[in-house]
Amino acid sequence: HLSPITAYWYSVKMDVEEPMQVDDQEASIPPRVEFTVENPTVDLETYVGGSEGFSRIRRLMFIAKHCPSMQVEALKMALSTVEQTLNTKLYSEIRHDLHQVTGDPAYAPDQEEAVSFILATNKKADIILERLDSDLKNYRSNSIKESIRRGFDALGDHYLDRGDYGQALKMFTRARDHCTSAKHVVSMCMNVMKVAIQMSNWQQSLNYFGRADTTLEMDESFKTQPNLSVASRLKCAAGLCELMVGRYKNAARQFLQTSFEHTKFPDLLSPYSVAVYCSLCALASYDRQELHSKVLVSSSFKPFLELEPQMRDAILQFHHSRYASCLKVLEEMREGFMLDVYLANHIPVLYKQIRNKALIQYFSPYLSVDLHKMSAALNTSVSSLENELTELILDGQISARIDSHAKIMYARQVDQRSAIFQKALEVGEAYQLRTKALLMRSLMQKKGMTVSLSSAKKGDDVSSSDRRQWQRY
Repeated sequence: HLSPITAYWYSVKMDVEEPMQVDDQEASIPPRVEFTVENPTVDLETYVGGSEGFSRIRRLMFIAKHCPSMQVEALKMALSTVEQTLNTKLYSEIRHDLHQVTGDPAYAPDQEEAVSFILATNKKADIILERLDSDLKNYRSNSIKESIRRGFDALGDHYLDRGDYGQALKMFTRARDHCTSAKHVVSMCMNVMKVAIQMSNWQQSLNYFGRADTTLEMDESFKTQPNLSVASRLKCAAGLCELMVGRYKNAARQFLQTSFEHTKFPDLLSPYSVAVYCSLCALASYDRQELHSKVLVSSSFKPFLELEPQMRDAILQFHHSRYASCLKVLEEMREGFMLDVYLANHIPVLYKQIRNKALIQYFSPYLSVDLHKMSAALNTSVSSLENELTELILDGQISARIDSHAKIMYARQVDQRSAIFQKALEVGEAYQLRTKALLMRSLMQKKGMTVSLSSAKKGDDVSSSDRRQWQRY
């Protein structure tokens, strides 16, 4: 087996494509929606209490944009938080917004206190940058890889604190040339993911998660108790990115693998956020059996659910087929979720998927259903229920037909004989595809168009001619 470092460079330095990852569902990022929350039911300090740094600022500025009643308070809290960083550009923007909202001259960008703070902070940042640059030059002259790596990491952290995400990303990626252990590789990947999340570059973050996760699996030292926090942080970041690209089942799976005792990442996600995100994604993508086995009775996820009793009740109601009660609880929590910077654009899609699942599961055991009784059970009108069911039938999610006059929905009788033959054909086609892939691999090995394990261990590069032949295939 390759060591973690050799495996990493095998996929990065030698420009060989990584194995294709097959997702449970295609990425589908929902469009950005414009909305305003008029009567929020959340306490602002409690809502952002589990966040720190730029994560806290991002949440507060999102609330200020979409909730007029909390705008001033959120901006003031964001201003006090950004004063603890070196990001003078963001400091000026928040002061400008406060000045526009309140009209108070004390928040004017050209106010003497603001100008003095910006000048002093910029001077302090320049001094730190000069010192870090000097340290890095000394490390390079001594050719000590560990020191050079730490120098790049320190510069990346400095640029991140300044809000210069492009430079921070550049510094963190340069550190990969000086990684000498699996721990260093994982640390580098986590740093890149941290910046990519701030830049909303979800796919890049997922790419680096794949590399870090491979290294974790190949190195036994990461399975010990002290290193569980590293794995939990990676899973949290990956779950967030999967959520943001619309792969809700993948997101739920990643969140469910986090450890409650080791989920303390105020600069990324709080345990409360993990509980909410995972619960909504599981409701939207898991069936009743999966909800019970993976969420409700999961010993590792139970502490998360205790942080949000309403969400736990919603999952219980859904599992017990009390769909009206579940949807009512979710609707009561909707405004609070709309103030979450990561959830807001996904709430309409998640709620629609949860409702569609409720309709499908309600009808599944019956041959026919009276729409009047079904609408009463789901606390909706007959006409709107009929429209929803029609959409599901046309989409192929329910195999049925509706008698609009009698308001009865009948299940379509499936020809089991034809279904079995169709399944047999699909299995045969899949077998042919696998056989062709094996033959292709065998031919490539026969022609020498592969990289031998011994050369990968020695760190030898692939010849340019072999690489061109590989890329043609």
